[in-house]
Amino acid sequence: MCGRRPAYAGGSLVSGMAPAGSFGRLVGRREEIGCLADLVAAARAGRGAALVVHGEAGMGKSALLDHARLTAHKVRVLCVSGAQYDSELPFAALHQLCLPLLSRLSGLPARRREALRTAFGLVNGTPDVLRVGLAVLELLSCAAKERALLCLIDDAHWLDTASARVLAFLARRIACEPVAMVFAVRPGGAAGELEELPGLHLGGLSDTDAQTLLAARSHLTLDDQVRQRLMAEARGNPLALLELPLAGGFAPPDTASLPTRIERSYQARLEGLPAAARLLLTVASADPTGDPQLLWPAARHLDIDIAVAGMAAAATGLVDFSTRIHFCHPLARSAVYRAAPAQERYMAHRALAEVTDPAADPDRLAWHRAQSGTGPDEDIAAELECSALRARARGGTAATAAFLERAAVLSPTSVKRTERTLAAVGAHIEAGMNDSARHLLTAVANMPLDQRQRAQLDLLKGQLAILGSNPGNGPRFILRAAQQLADIDPQWSRQCYLDALETSLGAGRVTGVMDLVLTAARNAPPPAPDVPDVLEALIRLTTDGHRAAYPLLRKALDGDDTPLWTHRPALAVVIASELWDPDTHTVITQWLMKTGRASGSPLLLRFGLAQTATAMALAGDLGQAMAAIAEEEAVADAIGGPAVTYPRLQLAAMRGRREEVSKLFDTVTAAATASGTGRLIADAHWAAAVLHNGLADHPAALAAARRAVAHTDFYLTGFILPELVEAAVRCGEYETAATALDSLTESTDASATSSGLGIAAYARGLVTGHEEHYRQAVAHLEKSPLVPYRGRAHLLYGQWLRHKGRRREAKDQLRTAHQLLSQAGIEAFARRAADELRATGEKVPDRSKPGYDQLTEQEVRIARLVATGATSKEVAARLLLSPRTIDAHLRNIFRKCGITSRRQLKDHPAFGSG
Repeated sequence: MCGRRPAYAGGSLVSGMAPAGSFGRLVGRREEIGCLADLVAAARAGRGAALVVHGEAGMGKSALLDHARLTAHKVRVLCVSGAQYDSELPFAALHQLCLPLLSRLSGLPARRREALRTAFGLVNGTPDVLRVGLAVLELLSCAAKERALLCLIDDAHWLDTASARVLAFLARRIACEPVAMVFAVRPGGAAGELEELPGLHLGGLSDTDAQTLLAARSHLTLDDQVRQRLMAEARGNPLALLELPLAGGFAPPDTASLPTRIERSYQARLEGLPAAARLLLTVASADPTGDPQLLWPAARHLDIDIAVAGMAAAATGLVDFSTRIHFCHPLARSAVYRAAPAQERYMAHRALAEVTDPAADPDRLAWHRAQSGTGPDEDIAAELECSALRARARGGTAATAAFLERAAVLSPTSVKRTERTLAAVGAHIEAGMNDSARHLLTAVANMPLDQRQRAQLDLLKGQLAILGSNPGNGPRFILRAAQQLADIDPQWSRQCYLDALETSLGAGRVTGVMDLVLTAARNAPPPAPDVPDVLEALIRLTTDGHRAAYPLLRKALDGDDTPLWTHRPALAVVIASELWDPDTHTVITQWLMKTGRASGSPLLLRFGLAQTATAMALAGDLGQAMAAIAEEEAVADAIGGPAVTYPRLQLAAMRGRREEVSKLFDTVTAAATASGTGRLIADAHWAAAVLHNGLADHPAALAAARRAVAHTDFYLTGFILPELVEAAVRCGEYETAATALDSLTESTDASATSSGLGIAAYARGLVTGHEEHYRQAVAHLEKSPLVPYRGRAHLLYGQWLRHKGRRREAKDQLRTAHQLLSQAGIEAFARRAADELRATGEKVPDRSKPGYDQLTEQEVRIARLVATGATSKEVAARLLLSPRTIDAHLRNIFRKCGITSRRQLKDHPAFGSG
């Protein structure tokens, strides 16, 4: 049995980051030292912040962090050091950070406590980065109540992915906490999560400072010519200035890269060492944990005289043997490891495998065995597969990929090697390491593949294409996989067509994908009997239209046992929209939110929040839409990804904010054009059409609506058509309006929902000019949740009545329109209703703007949650922030709303409804 991954025991518990004498590398760093001192002082005052120190190897990053550690007064220091060989073990670095604080774990709420216990392998389960991040934030916040915290994260370029995400999450949420975080990273090595944080660049020393540093090595006598050449070669690198003179200084100029030359300097210290001392150093370099309880037993296993060999090894200055095994610099560790002959490295790994506890740390045992040079070995490959399963269960996608890739290399048979390589490709894609996945795919192409494996290869190619810079090719690969599977696995083949649709929709619906996939799917194997089949329903929609497809679409959406949205939520959203069914859309959205929160899946939660924002905007609850947008942005920020921009554009269009729409429109369409996501372009043009119809700029609305229709699949036009009808009628293009109305009527009549029938009725009234159609629109939309469209129906009916000279009746309709639209915050259409009312001689009341008008989306979200009675802690958990940050936002909310208490917020008309 594979078993579960135990508590991670690797990594040094304290960094001891810089070796003795490293402070010479702080020459010329007065400004940088002051910057870190200011950061620590701000943390002591309760103003947290994070800083990423960038610099090449040897520039003094570790020395700078060590100086901060030793000079930080009245703060508690937590040290983390990334390790190259631990970079694939999930939450390894985070365990280093939290270990000194784990005694406080019992004081956390049960959910937070379990999140950390799961992350560290103390209990079974799959850890979620967001929940773990919140747990660590609360742990740090509790610890910081006693003393401010300084978190020093050295060699951050070697952080495991899970730890990097959590630490970046923390760094963006400590502004109101007495916590400072400093990361040290090499150029280009920062995880994507750290790139957006404030940075400090460590460049080379000036010539004056370089001379000062060289002069500090008073035991060396260098003539001016040698000194000038050393300075030129070192290019201001402090470590190079300290190490290169030890090589003598009289060798011909070295054209290798500076880090390589520094490594050579370290390797030069190995010359003349006894073989046992070199072997001891090799074992130490092969073990990233720095744990003496592993090194000394491994050394004894190799019959090394520890006292003699240890003394000789320590004399090189490369390593410090104390409570932890610490190399003087990461380059020293890699220099020692690379200098060892292959057989010596294999011996080191075999010895470490022999002394690693298989029950306490089976993954590290498997990894050492995999590096021990045994050649292909099915037993070791199977162990690595078990490690991959444990890593996947713990959320370590990078570790999963690494274990599977190594298992493939060690597989003795071509069948197993191919199977594991394909699995490794999928794991690399899941981990976001697409370049590594592509590299492995090249290797797979040269392996013998059966038909099923060729289909699997095409599926992986399709996923990579959709996630890459050329998403248009993705569905074609997936369709080829479907065709290859048609004879050997018909139902999997049909699922491939749906995979192509779902993944493309998730990427923003690549232009023309619906038509491409559904045309190809007409030749797919037949569906299983008596099972609702969404593919068959969609094909019927393309060939026979809405009336013929409606029963199948409805059945596929609802399902027999489980509804479609539980396994294909993107397709379910599209179908619900096509059926003009906002009630089902609300059910889907609620399921997405509930499942996303329960599972901790950022993907599901963000999709649910984006759909909530869209649904609330269409329903006229703009405050709730703003709140959903704010929470989606919070989740996006927490995982280090860009926020979804479209809901903000839609909201601005519904509110009639011309300038805001203009800016967001350019952002959305530029991104959509670059990635080929045609539906997103169509949605952006729909938003522009809504805006311009609201502003009564009907020519601009007509142009936007036409562009929207041109950029979407011909039968998925939905809410675009009523905008096209209104704009075309107002511009006198009645033929265009009539054609659009026919398409709109065909879809709304088939589904026969109040929302669809009502919108189609007022569009028909615009085309025909018949009062009955306006009356039908008002009647249907009274039963619809789409308040803005109800208000627009009253507005259009009131306009028609006024033009017919029926002023009194017009006033009734226009008053209702103005009330509905202004209360919902649909400002442009509300102004149109006000203008129409004034034209009847009515004095229009000055309706107050919603209370959230001056608040940010984040503040609206917080205000609404607090108004429901939620505590700061509960709101913080929901928005992935700290309670202190929530309290700071509340002070701003009170000031902007002119209130002083939570009770007043609960009674406020804009928020009290929740």
